[in-house]
Amino acid sequence: MGAWKNPILLISGIGISYLGNWIYLIAINISILNLTGSAAAVAGLFIIRPIAVLLTNFWSGSVIDRVNKRRLMILVDIARGILVFCIPFMKSLWVIYFFMLIINMVGAFFGPSSSVYITKLIPVENRKSFNSIMSMMNSGAFLLGPALSGVLIMNFDTNLCIFINAISFFMCAFFIYLLPNVEENEEKIREPLKWKILVKDWKKVKEFSFRSKFFIMVYLLFQSALLIGFALDSQEVTFIKQHLKLSDQDYGLIVSITGIGSLIGGMVSAVVAKKVPLRLYLGGGIFLTSIGYILFYSSINFISATLAFVFLGFFMTFANAGYATFFQNSVPAIIMGRFASIADMVQGTIQIGLTLFLGFFAEWFSLQMVCIIFSGVGILFAAALLAVTILPSKVHYFVETANSYSKELA
Repeated sequence: MGAWKNPILLISGIGISYLGNWIYLIAINISILNLTGSAAAVAGLFIIRPIAVLLTNFWSGSVIDRVNKRRLMILVDIARGILVFCIPFMKSLWVIYFFMLIINMVGAFFGPSSSVYITKLIPVENRKSFNSIMSMMNSGAFLLGPALSGVLIMNFDTNLCIFINAISFFMCAFFIYLLPNVEENEEKIREPLKWKILVKDWKKVKEFSFRSKFFIMVYLLFQSALLIGFALDSQEVTFIKQHLKLSDQDYGLIVSITGIGSLIGGMVSAVVAKKVPLRLYLGGGIFLTSIGYILFYSSINFISATLAFVFLGFFMTFANAGYATFFQNSVPAIIMGRFASIADMVQGTIQIGLTLFLGFFAEWFSLQMVCIIFSGVGILFAAALLAVTILPSKVHYFVETANSYSKELA
């Protein structure tokens, strides 16, 4: 149990933050709608994060890799908590948009920082179990957060939900404060950030990418299947309401049941982490997740749609845990922040393009046909990844021992 003290603190902190985010997400949408009465104003919320990523991620990785990750995560959560706490006092839509842009720009530092910190804190042999538990916590927050938000909004108001999210950031910062410092040779990583340094950092990421061809191939295949899935997510409400002719209540019930499937999937993936090979988590998880998408868009009623989504949610937890573990084991911690930040920026750009592309074709052709075709393309990428990961000659890339790349770019 002593070996898991620090991981439990980290899981607790981030888990509370996840829960606060889901409570906040429902509340901020309703708050903006109540303030403006405009559906377009609500839609604008979903554009803010990609904009923040594009403004931040081309340089944030260089900062992350040069500062104390634990301290940075604490500062990020405190800053987000203060900014979120201010939102209920604002009456201007554009001021709220600006604050949310800053919140997302600050938040862009947390994900890559936490990846590096997890890599240094968690021993290699425990990472898959840790990531499975993190996936389970995210699923639990996804299931519980909107429900709590609904109860709080009915009995109080949206402002309380927003305040709760602010408090969740402060609590996460406190849990991280209790964790140990994992930086080595910290005096060597303090370096002024200039344009030449950014260019040098991008070259290091490029060098690693060219040298680690198998990792990049796995990364590209996984992200291709995943990003197609994210694009398909944008059409799920339209498909449920217009094609299946289901009600808002039916949609809410499907989402809730899907959350239960994800939560069970996270529990199972954590339990069998020591017994199932990493390559099956990664390749098998994303392949079965992709199958779930085509089953959903082939569904004909509430029951078939729900079963497909439960299937999808269950195996998505395996895919996420497998990918996170493979990423942590394969990318050197010394450049992980830079690689993750640049990758997030590229992924965000592609995701916007794929979502718009899918929406455009769904307007011109049958929504179900277009989504099934997209799902089929996703399955092809996932099948290629599964085929690559189960090759006997590639098994050594998935051995869960000390990171073989960690010293390469030191």
